[in-house]
Amino acid sequence: MFIKKITAWLVHFYTSLGLLAAAFSVVFIVYGGEENLRIVIILMFLAMVIDASDGYFARRVGVKEVLPFFDGRRLDDIIDFHTFTTIPLLFIWRSEILPGELAWVLLLPLLASAYGFSQTNVKTDDGYFLGFPSYWNVVAFYLFFLGPDPWFSVSMIVLFSVLTFVPAKYLHPSIPGPLSKLSVMLGAVWAVIVLAIITGIVDEFTWTVISLAYPLYYMVASWVITLRDSK
Repeated sequence: MFIKKITAWLVHFYTSLGLLAAAFSVVFIVYGGEENLRIVIILMFLAMVIDASDGYFARRVGVKEVLPFFDGRRLDDIIDFHTFTTIPLLFIWRSEILPGELAWVLLLPLLASAYGFSQTNVKTDDGYFLGFPSYWNVVAFYLFFLGPDPWFSVSMIVLFSVLTFVPAKYLHPSIPGPLSKLSVMLGAVWAVIVLAIITGIVDEFTWTVISLAYPLYYMVASWVITLRDSK
């Protein structure tokens, strides 16, 4: 039993590494500059990898049964709000993706995410997110590397903020369910491409455009499932 408790605490520690990534991200955002902002993108990527994998480890170890007095989901939600919302939005502001007079728009996804994270049914019984998950780290990545017109960026930020309130189902790849295996495999390929983009191994703009295939698959598949289940 002692070994199981140690293992369970190690899983929680692994989850908490996302918070360390968030803390260091703030430091590099404050410093600013192209090089530091690219480090922030790497840290956001690492935090996303941790979040995508810690649930698997938690289920394998059975942390709920071993440490029933410690709420790992609450820890995960606290960290996710930073790594998926506050840090990416701060990054968008610091990198001047939006001009100064439009920066106030970032308050919309901040409030929308607070609503999304506070829903008791944000994760449905059949293994989906309800409403657009706060993937603002992904939004920040694409706005940074594609550098679209500021008004297009504003439109995307407003659109995804609104979609947070729309009760559509969105895939939750790390939870076993419909399309989960396919989503995980495609997500792994996407992660490799993103890592190659971040490290400069491939042409940034070309491969960023190519990598959009996975987010498009994710959104379309989610909407198709929503329409199917609404009948």
